[in-house]
Amino acid sequence: MSTKICVPPIKSQGIKTKLVPWIKSIVPADFNGAWIEPFMGTGAVAFNIAPQHALLCDTNPHLINFYSNIASGAITADVVKAYLVHEGALLLQKGEDHYYFIRDRFNAEHSPLDFLFVNRAGFNGMIRFNKKGGFNIPFCRKPQRFAQAYITKIANQVDWVSKLIKTKNFTFKCQSFRDTIAEAS
Repeated sequence: MSTKICVPPIKSQGIKTKLVPWIKSIVPADFNGAWIEPFMGTGAVAFNIAPQHALLCDTNPHLINFYSNIASGAITADVVKAYLVHEGALLLQKGEDHYYFIRDRFNAEHSPLDFLFVNRAGFNGMIRFNKKGGFNIPFCRKPQRFAQAYITKIANQVDWVSKLIKTKNFTFKCQSFRDTIAEAS
């Protein structure tokens, strides 16, 4: 098993990257069953463990939608790069008003690219929704958030996840942990 831990494109408080080495150490080297994650979150654990078969679930439809779009090929590193270059330039030009424009658009249309944008431009990489289901994280106050190096880093993270998903049998589902556990045998 590789000791390098890769970070997925979606950020979150409580991301499990620091736990991956320990988790990897307890997974049998000859593991060939189905990896089941009822609380997928950003995908850090599953993507770094990289089992051949995985059921990756979460109740957050935006996480599942984002990774399902990578799996289908609708979101690629090139698509992400072009999108973030465009929206990052507008953010630099218009400031935080553009962040709130994208946040409002995301809350209305649920675009997975807008989800990536608000996740990366919002305060401290937080993911939080109000009772009505609206993403409500404030702007990070860094208008130059999407500098070229940062965009490249995110595009590379998308590329890594995309290549991994293409070589594996990963299923993404938006469902409760109870429904996910019920699928296990």
